[in-house]
Amino acid sequence: MPETQYRTERDSMGEIEVPLQALYGAQTERAIRNFTISLQPLPWAFIESILLIKVAAAITNGKLGLLPGDYARLIEDAVQELLTTRPLDQFPVSIYQTGSGTSSNMNVNEVIVGLVRQKGVILSANDHVNLSQSSNDVIPTAMHMSATMAATGSLLPALRELAQIIRTFGAAHAEVVKTGRTHLMDALPIRLQAEMEGWAAQLDECVERIETALPRLQRLALGGTAVGSGVNCHPQFAAMAIAQLNKATGLTFTQAPSLYKGLSSLDTIVEFSGHLKTAAIALTKIAGDLRWMNSGPLTGLGEICLPSLQPGSSIMPAKVNPVIPEAVCMACAQVIGNDTTINLAGMGGNFQLNTMLPVAAAKILESLELLAGSARSLGEKAIKNMTLNQEVYTRALALNPILVTSLNPRIGYLRAAEIAKIAQREKRSILEVALEHTDIPRQELELLLDPKNLADSGGKKKSN
Repeated sequence: MPETQYRTERDSMGEIEVPLQALYGAQTERAIRNFTISLQPLPWAFIESILLIKVAAAITNGKLGLLPGDYARLIEDAVQELLTTRPLDQFPVSIYQTGSGTSSNMNVNEVIVGLVRQKGVILSANDHVNLSQSSNDVIPTAMHMSATMAATGSLLPALRELAQIIRTFGAAHAEVVKTGRTHLMDALPIRLQAEMEGWAAQLDECVERIETALPRLQRLALGGTAVGSGVNCHPQFAAMAIAQLNKATGLTFTQAPSLYKGLSSLDTIVEFSGHLKTAAIALTKIAGDLRWMNSGPLTGLGEICLPSLQPGSSIMPAKVNPVIPEAVCMACAQVIGNDTTINLAGMGGNFQLNTMLPVAAAKILESLELLAGSARSLGEKAIKNMTLNQEVYTRALALNPILVTSLNPRIGYLRAAEIAKIAQREKRSILEVALEHTDIPRQELELLLDPKNLADSGGKKKSN
């Protein structure tokens, strides 16, 4: 390996050696050396939002006469190049850095300066790229922006698509009646479509919760600068810069009503993470039901066959496992863990600043990515192509002693329970035993004990 060559850079603390090929400068290099708890950097989605803020700020400062027009254009061109090439190696600052995220903000500023320098123009990371901004308002703004974009562009479409896949599968098997289960024990019959509608309704409500939080998530702290008072920020800067961000993203961001709250509080992120946790729990319920229904094939429920995607054992030939639901459960566990981290980060607000911003940003974006990926995987790789074992449903229904429940109004709970015990003990159908132990005519018994009638008796039959 060739020996790394260095150049000398200077910041307010003095000189420091920086790798010759690095676009970043002194402050980034100090961060790389200082923050070694983990080498995991902030996700690109977060860096992308900071870059969009830098463009909006440059255009706005140019229009306000605070930044020479050619400087604004150079910054804009540099950012567009970065958004296109995505040089991840130029943004190496660890998540576990200064709590305000100053190092990441300056990292972006310095990389932009480094690109512009290649064109023969020397800009200042602080005086030009960071003009009218502070890390204290840029970082929470980028967090809200990136979370909004991930939610609207990825997670919400994925949840809606999964709900539609579930409903489509249910509608295609509208006539299938199965044994319901409570406490993991046999219960009254239900339609498979009704069971799946329950899953889809969970997802609908997850979408609803997330959508209700979006207006608050779209409130940005930009313009608050260091403490929320807006010092060193032109009075028109925030409104104009946010208008630029809306133009660039197609979203409807607004300035936070209280910039002091915007800098010091993570309440909205905490709320939003709670909705993501609920979505994780909903996906875990669906994945768990699929695992149970797929269990077997001989000693489990064996109601469905999930797609065979890979060998399930390194020692047992022919074993195939429900790998997608298992992966989803693990991803959802991580989302729930992230929510705890974000809750604790929300408690990191002291006076005019929250000092756990980077970890909150990283974890909210990780949760969004994991949930969107889980929803897509569950729909496309599990539910869409699974098959039903109709024989299993039919056989279980015929012997289900809980069918006797429909006889309660005619013969009473205790007599019905006795018939169920006999049927279960002798492995006979409820119909056969009831014919022997009641005077109810066979035709009426067949109607009372028909699983389809029982499945539909509690409400309207769903057709889609």
